[in-house]
Amino acid sequence: MASLDTGDSGGHKKGPGVKKAKKLSTTVDMTPMVDLGFLLITFFIFTTTMAQPTAMNLYMPKDVDKPEDQNKVKESGAFTIMLGKQDVVYYYEGLDPTQLKTATFKTIRDEIIRKKQNTNPEDLVMIIKPTENATYKNTVDILDEMTINAIKRYAMVDISSTESQLIQLTEDAAGIK
Repeated sequence: MASLDTGDSGGHKKGPGVKKAKKLSTTVDMTPMVDLGFLLITFFIFTTTMAQPTAMNLYMPKDVDKPEDQNKVKESGAFTIMLGKQDVVYYYEGLDPTQLKTATFKTIRDEIIRKKQNTNPEDLVMIIKPTENATYKNTVDILDEMTINAIKRYAMVDISSTESQLIQLTEDAAGIK
């Protein structure tokens, strides 16, 4: 509580008939203000909505009668992207890895857009295969490309030994270490 001390200091006079004003001492008790501050902080903490966790949508394959048909992809809609050393991206269309082409992260978007425009959306499937030398950043970057280009169907698959050998031969020929 605020209190006002009006102590008598025995007024001194300056000159005849002039009274000096009495000095008043003021003190303010801060306890209720601190209590109110903590009450407001507590109120805002309890009423604030916390950030909701975000998750990536997961699209599961449709049920089929034969298990061997579960993961079949139309050859015309398949587009395989393999991540290599030094931010180099290898890709091929269809299911034939001997048609291997090289790109960078700057140019792979153009190839994805071209494939998306020339393929029926129901048939388009991007197959992402990181090699042993691919970095985590490159994997995240290619997943970002799928989101940016609104690719609904893509899968991360282990690279085959044939594809790994083709990439190794290509890297050796290009001098990539």
